Amino acid sequence: MKSTEAVYPAVAVRSILMVVLWPSFLTACVASGLLFSLVNPEQLILLGNRIELSNLGVYTIGFFVFWLLGAISSGLTVLLSSTSK
Repeated sequence: MKSTEAVYPAVAVRSILMVVLWPSFLTACVASGLLFSLVNPEQLILLGNRIELSNLGVYTIGFFVFWLLGAISSGLTVLLSSTSK
């Protein structure tokens, strides 16, 4: 009998993406909420210069950076926990 991954490779890829992206999305939500409840985006300084973005732009970039870091972490967990056959 064939495994489900061999018969439906697109389903396996989608399930792996959801295992990686959903927890990292939730982590990004929490991390953004915590960081920006403590830090005012108007007072952020990067390399000695104030950031010239709107508050919404800083929130957006911060959220996607946290999401990327969470996705990398979750992806490495999936990669390391998968068993080779």
